[in-house]
Amino acid sequence: MQYGMIIDLERCVGCHACTIACKAEWEVPVEFGRNWVYRIGPALVGEEMASTYYPGLCNHCSEPVCVEECPADTIEMTFTDVKTGKTEVLEVAATWKDPFDGTVQIDKSRCIGCGACVDACPYNARYINPNQTDDVSEDGKADKCTYCKPRIDSGMEPACVQTCITGARIFGDLDDPGSEVSQYVKKGAKGIEPEGGELGPNSRYYGKKKDMALLFNTHTPELADMHQVRRRAMLASMVKPAIKTIKNIGLLGVAGAIIAKHSAGQDTQE
Repeated sequence: MQYGMIIDLERCVGCHACTIACKAEWEVPVEFGRNWVYRIGPALVGEEMASTYYPGLCNHCSEPVCVEECPADTIEMTFTDVKTGKTEVLEVAATWKDPFDGTVQIDKSRCIGCGACVDACPYNARYINPNQTDDVSEDGKADKCTYCKPRIDSGMEPACVQTCITGARIFGDLDDPGSEVSQYVKKGAKGIEPEGGELGPNSRYYGKKKDMALLFNTHTPELADMHQVRRRAMLASMVKPAIKTIKNIGLLGVAGAIIAKHSAGQDTQE
């Protein structure tokens, strides 16, 4: 199984009902967002004028770079398929990809708030939530869209899907050839791949040819930062060992994170 979401650009009216529903469901701070809606255009695409929306969220990638960059200590975790009851034991850090439903999740109790996963994500889909603090991190925890996993595990839809007034968001199993999301993929729905990356985004888009061209245009300002996957992953990889070193000697915190990032920056200059 691989859960995924389709955004039908022909239906989206940019009303932000999805972003408001997400904030209400997950108590997201006003200045942040687990999902977002940007207006793109009007702009000339070939000889036609196009205007569309970019409703974004975590893509729950098939090959998520954020998972590899988490420096938290790994533990053995037992995963259970909510449909069959089958279990699987994996060794994971504070963020992982679920082996049964394909979603990418975060263990807030073990997240150290270092921001390595935030820096690694080329979609800007992660942020540090300052309202989520504990003895492990006084500055907040990494947060993002989870596809509303508690809701889907109980048979409900993600809050954004349920709230969308035009039915522009469709959620389901991409591995099920009979599902509505799979039908959209057959019609041409696709995910945004960062330049130089093969992450396999499972949040995908469908729309008119000119609107899709506008959305996927690498020169579109709203999407410009997405085409940095190699640089971001490289920097995050350099920060990761420094963070682990500091954590091992018990200094991780605000100062520890700053020292780790500064150390990585010095390495790049030498």
